Amino acid sequence: MTERTFGNCLAIIPARYGSKRFPGKMLAPILGKSLIQHTYENAQRSPILKSIVIATDDVRIYDHVNAFGGKVVMTSPDCVNGTERLAEAYRSNFMHEPIDMILNIQGDEPCIDPEAMAATLAALAESQDAQMATAVTKITCAEDALSPSIVKCVINSSHHAVYFSRALIPNNQSGTYCPAHTYYRHLGIYAYRPKFLLNYASFKSMPLQMAEDLEQLKVLELGHKIKVAIVDSHLAGVDVPEDIHKIERLLCRQNISL
Repeated sequence: MTERTFGNCLAIIPARYGSKRFPGKMLAPILGKSLIQHTYENAQRSPILKSIVIATDDVRIYDHVNAFGGKVVMTSPDCVNGTERLAEAYRSNFMHEPIDMILNIQGDEPCIDPEAMAATLAALAESQDAQMATAVTKITCAEDALSPSIVKCVINSSHHAVYFSRALIPNNQSGTYCPAHTYYRHLGIYAYRPKFLLNYASFKSMPLQMAEDLEQLKVLELGHKIKVAIVDSHLAGVDVPEDIHKIERLLCRQNISL
């Protein structure tokens, strides 16, 4: 994919201090650096991102990012989710710039492969009828397929999302995992066209979105399309303190950002 095709890509990493299961996790130390610093520096491995910024609502995170030399902007503590935080950061700081696509990178996923970032942006850049794109990877074990903490995605033949769920999809009459079927795990990375991001943040909540507790479902419920890139990538996010050790092992194997 050429630079001209991608255009000017801005990555925004939403980072709030509050977390029900792990308060302050963005500042949690991992091998001598904070979680948010690892995520920021991992995003810098991508050569296609013209600018990377952290959007936070907490002065502790703001000061910390400044201290390690990252770019950071403050957003309102009233943002109810990461998408609203992205939209506010873009509206307040970057609307005057010629941004072609905006990439949403989750602050608690410090090991996402730059190839997955590129594939997500490419999916949107090459799509004629989608205003948003995301990525999935194949599920290879029953434990992941059946876990409600892992979001699954069903796609159609044109690689548009049909549905997202915490349940096993596609399912069968027995409700069991079938190795002969292909299951996809949704990766928490999104690409948006700037105008659509501003509209998306203002979309009302929808029934399926609230039932599954998956914000991206409101896009499908309202009739919009989400282009999906299939990538060979495995995420390791931080939801609870015990996940820190998992990230440390993965970073050591990758030998990056140490």
